[in-house]
Amino acid sequence: MSNENKPKRNLNYEALRQQLATRINKQRIITGEAERLAYGTDASFYRLIPQIVLRLKDLDEVVFAIQCCREHLIPFTFRAAGTSLSGQAVSDSVLIALTDDWRGHSILDEGEKIRLQPGVIGADANKYLLPYQRKIGPDPASINTCKIGGIAANNASGMCCGTAQNSYKTVECMKLVFSDGTILDTGDKASVDRFKTERPEFIEGLTQLAQETKANQDLSDKIAHKYRLKNTTGYALNALVDYSDPIEVLEHLMIGSEGTLGFIAEITYNTVVEHKYKASTLLVFSDIEEASKAVATIAKTLWLRSK
Repeated sequence: MSNENKPKRNLNYEALRQQLATRINKQRIITGEAERLAYGTDASFYRLIPQIVLRLKDLDEVVFAIQCCREHLIPFTFRAAGTSLSGQAVSDSVLIALTDDWRGHSILDEGEKIRLQPGVIGADANKYLLPYQRKIGPDPASINTCKIGGIAANNASGMCCGTAQNSYKTVECMKLVFSDGTILDTGDKASVDRFKTERPEFIEGLTQLAQETKANQDLSDKIAHKYRLKNTTGYALNALVDYSDPIEVLEHLMIGSEGTLGFIAEITYNTVVEHKYKASTLLVFSDIEEASKAVATIAKTLWLRSK
């Protein structure tokens, strides 16, 4: 078939592939049918076969790939470990995965904080913190295999951390890449000042959105009630109520954004105490009412002890 008769969709992907190959090793630009099929599913029951799979090794490659996709008007999806049950890590377009080069970490303030790249496995982050008797707050069931990029982007939290120690509550700062390739490090004042100067419409838009949300009392009350309980579905709209600074609003909207607002290239967590001694028990109740009363009593006791 001549190029003139090929579907425009295929021509766009071929042009994208050629452009990507100018700066990315061809072995990490995956177009083979069998390989793409292997990347067509995650832990969910969904299947989408990507046209191109990219395995990128550093921030420069991520920025370049994003800019190329933007230039060709081709959508892309980020993938960490692919352990989510909701299908966020599959795509029928461009799927961006990371090599093992993204496993860097830094212990800060004697373990009070930890800076992590998105390729770090959750359980490994806790291993790094163990000598300080600290751990990251999020505790998803798949922590032995899931990666920090997915934990933060999905606000994965598990059964232990509740709403007090999830990524939303324990994030300190993060380095972000937006769809035009702009980089923002929310923990670097120079980067924040530069972003505010170069993207004033972004800052003004977030500020206005937060102000309008707070001004609508019914909406604010509804959001506060919705996020009073554990809720990891959709955007963290409570950021519009909890924060006024546009950078903090953006930072917390990124938690749970599932890769739709930008790429989390690095995240710094405020860590939590890893208690040395732990115990569990099985309690059996005669009916659901008695069990509910017990839960309320235990919750109240724990709250009083924390005061």
